[in-house]
Parts: sequence; C-alpha cells; structure tokens
Amino acid sequence: MTVQPERFGLESQVKRNPHPDFNKVENERAPFEKETKWKFTRIPDKDWTPGSGANDDSWKDHKKIQIDPFAEDRNPVDNYKTLISAIVPRPIGFVSTIGADGTRNLAPFSYFTVVNHDPPIFTIGFSGGRGNAKDTCRNVLDTKELTINIISEWFVEAANFCSTNAPLNVDEWKLSGLTPLESTKVKPQHVAESAFSIEAKLLHSHEWTSKRDENKVTGTLCIVEGVNFHVRDDVINDQLNILDIDKLKPVSRLGGITYGRTVSGYEKLRPDFDKESETDEVKKILNGN
Repeated sequence: MTVQPERFGLESQVKRNPHPDFNKVENERAPFEKETKWKFTRIPDKDWTPGSGANDDSWKDHKKIQIDPFAEDRNPVDNYKTLISAIVPRPIGFVSTIGADGTRNLAPFSYFTVVNHDPPIFTIGFSGGRGNAKDTCRNVLDTKELTINIISEWFVEAANFCSTNAPLNVDEWKLSGLTPLESTKVKPQHVAESAFSIEAKLLHSHEWTSKRDENKVTGTLCIVEGVNFHVRDDVINDQLNILDIDKLKPVSRLGGITYGRTVSGYEKLRPDFDKESETDEVKKILNGN
C-alpha cells in the first residue's frame, strides 16, 4: 500500500509516538478501570470569596516565558505540538462523509467544537488546503454533507483506528468494524455505536495560509449546521434535553497520542451580579477597598 507523502506530511513531522516500544509500555501499565463510575466532588475551594484569586499560590514559584509562534527558528510543527498539549481536553468530532464518487470515509478530528445552539453550529478544522486536503475535508467541501459522532469509551479503539493514514479508496468503516446507520436528512451514515450523532450540512469554509509562505495553504475551517440529532434512549432524560455523562462516557483528546476520560467533576453556581453586588466582599471591590 503506497501513501502519498504530501498528503500526510504533517504526520511524518509530528512523530507522535514517544515510546520506542509502545506495546511494551502499554503492557506494563495498570489495566483500564472499566467499572469506574462518574462521581461528584467538592470544588477545590468551596469557601472561595470574590477577590481571592487562585486557590493555590504555587503559581508564584514560576515565571512565564514568551514564545513567538512566528519566530524564524520555530517550526510550525512546534506550534502544533504546543497547542494540542495546551488546549485540553478537546472534544472529538468523529466525522462520517461520502465522496462525490460514493466512497465512504470515517475519521476523528479534535479541532472540533460547538459554537452556537440556535441554529446548532459546529466548527471543524482540517490540516491542509483544497489541493492537499484530507479525505474528510475534501468530501465535505464537495458534497456539503456529513455526520458528527461523539466518541465514548466502549468504541474508542475502533474510532482511533479510523485515524490511520489510509488512501482515499479505503473504507474506514470496514477497518474499524463499526456499524453504519442510515441518516434522515443527509447521505452520510452515522455511527450506531455512538450515543449521540449529528447530521450536518456545510454553511461556510475558509482556507488558512502560512505566515511564512502566503501561497501555502495550511488548513481549512468548515462551519456546519446540525440539522438532525440521534441519541441513545437511555442516555438522555425524559425531556430530551440533557444527556447523562455517566452513561455517555465521553472520550477527549489530550496532547500527543493521549486520550482522556471524564469520570469526576464538581458544580458551582454562576454568580448573579445583582445579588453579588450587595455582599460586603463585592461592595469593597467595587468601592476600591
């Protein structure tokens, strides 16, 4: 199987695997704790008061250094590694598309998030431009349709395998063993194993060019609208508006080849300024004391 080197140039430069023998390292680690349940804890400082700042002063023991992302001696790959290890955790958009020739594609992307709810708007970032586009990006630009599937713990291995640098004519659905379900408002199928899937259509796209070479397209942003949702019946409440995170078991992307689990959290009310401005602590701050 021959892979065009230009299509996956970034991957060859990134060198994600930090381990000489990954299987050896994996086998030496503790087993996956499958029975771990979601739990609530207290927030780090339940007695925090307005104006108190950080709940831990250890940050004062360190200084910040500056990094110019456009410095002459800084490789764009360095920026990539910095950003994916700093902007964490990131949700993963597991995207299903169909090419203009009918070829199916399925791949995960962590340059993904929701940016609006009325209408439901999502963004997906792809490395490379139209002339050097990833298969999923090319399909979205050509057909303007896709589905976005949320990855959960029970199929993370299969989803990860879809990140392989396979040629355009290889069907990742078959490689992963995942189950396609027909969609209602778009042609691409959605993933049966996913507890939440979105049928979506392309609204806008924008290409990004390198600051070093304005003729080199380095990425494509796609803004898409969700036109239909599919959710597993036991994961959503009776009002059909809130998903149970303990049942969803979402997987997030961290730096390098690392994935993250979501197994605990804490709650904190959003402050109402009208009420807070009547407290002694906030009055002192507002009065400059």
